[in-house]
Amino acid sequence: MLSLLSTLVALPFLFLIPCLFITSYICFPVFLTKLLGLIKFKAARDDDDNEKRDEATCVVREEELQRELMPRHVSFILDGNRRWAKRDGLTTAQGHEAGTKRIIEIAEVCFELGIHTVSAFAFSTENWGRDKFEVKCLMSLFNHYLKSNIQYFQRKEVRVSVIGNKTKIPESLLKEIHEIEEATKGYKNKHLIMAVDYSGKFDIMHACKSLVKKSEKGLIREEDVDEALIERELLTNCSDFPSPDLMIRTSGEQRISNFFLWQLAYTELFYSPVLWPDFDKDKLLEALASYQSRERRFGCRV
Repeated sequence: MLSLLSTLVALPFLFLIPCLFITSYICFPVFLTKLLGLIKFKAARDDDDNEKRDEATCVVREEELQRELMPRHVSFILDGNRRWAKRDGLTTAQGHEAGTKRIIEIAEVCFELGIHTVSAFAFSTENWGRDKFEVKCLMSLFNHYLKSNIQYFQRKEVRVSVIGNKTKIPESLLKEIHEIEEATKGYKNKHLIMAVDYSGKFDIMHACKSLVKKSEKGLIREEDVDEALIERELLTNCSDFPSPDLMIRTSGEQRISNFFLWQLAYTELFYSPVLWPDFDKDKLLEALASYQSRERRFGCRV
């Protein structure tokens, strides 16, 4: 009787032990998968937090910069307006409007820091291939931008030049370009260059055609052609400092996109992850600090 009772008590354990092994066999991979997922999620969160901290902690104070080492010409590739608008739930037009306002703000900071020339790649020749409504919006925005700020540029004594092909630009915008260039052409210490319908390839091609015409008229000979002569034919001949010392591109993209192909030969490049409408004075100071920390050798050993 005692033996029978012992057998009955032990019987459930005979079933329970295999069940435990089977359950462990099935559940452990699931648990392990979940654990690995949590680890990856935590690692991704940590990477994002570290990246944000890196951007936030790279703070440069204006007094840390050396005035005598300031670049004379800083150029900007304004990238990220549409992504900025999409991120904040705004329209593309609102993104471009915010980007246009940022041009004035950043240019003013540059001039206050003693930088003579600021150039902005506002609209490339390739941009004509964008949505027609967006292009029309941009042309209208440029028109309003120039017309509404002419007194501001006169008050601040900023010379404004607009360079590019211009063959497709609306007549109304061409009129505003002519008026603001005429109204500000006498100012010498601050120069804002807006590249609209601009292409670096077109710029070089335009210079070559101009030299060919002058050669055909007997105005120049083959031996007269050198770098200085070509530079005088480029669209940046409106500037005392046609070649930028520093080029800044926003939004994290790392290419020059057919901008100033000749002029950027020995320019220092700085790529910022910040979208253009978010590019503020702190980010500009960061770029300038990076520029001042570099040793410019122009291909020569020092």
